[in-house]
Amino acid sequence: MFTSRGPSLRELTVQALSSVERGYDLLAPKFDDTPFRTPERWLTAVTTALRPLGPFDAGLDVCTGTGAGLDVLRPLCATRVTGVDFSAGMLEQARHAVAGSPGGPGRPVVDWVRADALALPFRRGYDLAVSFGAFGHFLPAERPRLFTQVRQALRPGGMFAFPLAAPPRPRSAAYWATSGFDAAMRVRNLVRRPAFVMYYRTWPLGAVRDDLLRAGFEVRLLPLKEFGRRPDGSPRCRLVVAQRF
Repeated sequence: MFTSRGPSLRELTVQALSSVERGYDLLAPKFDDTPFRTPERWLTAVTTALRPLGPFDAGLDVCTGTGAGLDVLRPLCATRVTGVDFSAGMLEQARHAVAGSPGGPGRPVVDWVRADALALPFRRGYDLAVSFGAFGHFLPAERPRLFTQVRQALRPGGMFAFPLAAPPRPRSAAYWATSGFDAAMRVRNLVRRPAFVMYYRTWPLGAVRDDLLRAGFEVRLLPLKEFGRRPDGSPRCRLVVAQRF
């Protein structure tokens, strides 16, 4: 499951027993060698889906981590992209990654901001915001505040886009794995402080869509065709595109 360069079981245990911020500071140097980094397949699919919705001037990667979302924003945005995260360790890794990637004329300027996604220091500065793999760190009660913060960072007409996979089928291996993980995390957070908030089954599509609408977005759902369809014909993964009006 992990490469030889990835974290050991002991290192993952120390992370899980820390706060979210401290845990990611510790994991940051080896994060990209774990399965937790957003796979290129997802980034490519989202880039392809967003391209016809542009052009975009400035882009924001919410909870950027080691900067995977910038692989989506940099080809789509003309002048500037910003990665925001509350882990200094993850931001440092993102800086190194971008510094070592190709640049040149026509590439947007990249900047980094350390901030909590529930208290973003931006107002009407961006045309496109994305986020990947971070929503499990927000409790359902925090969703409205998160969406309001992202909306405030967008210019009128700006878009907030993120992929959302269909839930695993009951009794499938993925269903039991995610349910078991969430149960273990709830027990951990009952007996140890500070809490480490990370859950897989707290963002159902219907509730997410309702919270986006209440936050002042119009919502479209675009199937990500690269991931195919479930036996009932529904997409295995959708791109949620929430537009500020």
